[in-house]
Amino acid sequence: MGHLDPETEPLDLSVVDARRILSHVQREWPLEACGLLGGIGRRVLAVYPTRNALASPVRYRVHPEDLVRVILDLEARGWALVGIYHSHPHGPPVPSATDIAEAYYPDAVYVIAAPVRGEWRLRAFHIQDGRVREVPLRLRDEADASAPPPGDP
Repeated sequence: MGHLDPETEPLDLSVVDARRILSHVQREWPLEACGLLGGIGRRVLAVYPTRNALASPVRYRVHPEDLVRVILDLEARGWALVGIYHSHPHGPPVPSATDIAEAYYPDAVYVIAAPVRGEWRLRAFHIQDGRVREVPLRLRDEADASAPPPGDP
C-alpha cells in the first residue's frame, strides 16, 4: 500500500458512521463532544464516542480511560487511529487556534462537527506543524458500514 497524501486522500466514512458522530455531538450539546475513528488508511471502520474529560463548551480532551480502551481495541483488530472528532457547539466547523496548537496526532484526520444555519455539518482537516488543510469527506452507502465497536452507545 502506498503512502497517503494528506492533502488529497479523502476520509472515507459511511453515512451510518457520520450519523453516529452527529448523534453523539448533538446529545452532548452544549458541551463539546469528542471521539475517535478507527480503521485502515483513510477508511473509517468504527466510530468510538468518548467522554470529554474537560466537560467544557469550548475545549475537549478525550478521557484517558476511553483513550486506552479504544487504542487496545484498535490494536486487537489490527486497525489504526484514522481520525479524531469533536464538536464546536456554536460553530464554526473549522479548527480553532487551540485545535491547531493541540493537534498531537499528525497522521490523524481531525473531524469537526458544528451547526451551520441550524443544521449540523461535518468537515475534516489534516493539521500538522501548525498548518491546516481541508480533507475531502467521501460518504459511502449504509451497506458498506461496519458494525459499531464494543461498548458503543
